[in-house]
Amino acid sequence: MARRDLPIWLHPARGAAFADYATEDTSRYEIWWALGWPYETSAAMARLVFSGLLEQHPTIKIITHHLGAMIPFLEGRIGLGWGDQLGSRTAGGDLAHLRETVLPHRPLEYFRRFYADTALSGSVGGIRCGLDFFGADHVLFGTDCPFDPEGGPGFIRGTIRALDTLDLADADRARIYHGNILRLMRLPDPVTTRPGRVSS
Repeated sequence: MARRDLPIWLHPARGAAFADYATEDTSRYEIWWALGWPYETSAAMARLVFSGLLEQHPTIKIITHHLGAMIPFLEGRIGLGWGDQLGSRTAGGDLAHLRETVLPHRPLEYFRRFYADTALSGSVGGIRCGLDFFGADHVLFGTDCPFDPEGGPGFIRGTIRALDTLDLADADRARIYHGNILRLMRLPDPVTTRPGRVSS
């Protein structure tokens, strides 16, 4: 995909059989879905960072679901814990493996290279947090349609309402709604390339 210069979509997956605690047989209260899926996304992002993939392929484009899940909210913890203190809590074989992982940049810099969609069920605070972390050039409009009680329209309305609440520059708003996906997919802008349109 890096050679083709096209994005990869990363979506979490975990079922109820994945127990919340080792002493239990299944997850309870749908924790596997509400908290498990964002954890899976965050863990996958971390494994990709520490695998060196983003260093080996600096132009690779990976779009994460739920605005990068836990990563933007835990920016401070990640910056300190995986920056200045990486390895201080590790022993045994895992420490040896960690020492083999040599990244020329701090892990937080690689996390910022990911892209993320706005599928947060209309959460203004969550979208603001993700935008602050990734920047508007790395955020794409997404809604989780059709998985709301209305079969899709509710999430779409909620996400648009949340974006309207935020104080965004018109150019950033355009990037999020359509510009970023057109750029990532290397597609022409249907507005500016419409037949008969006179360019200025």
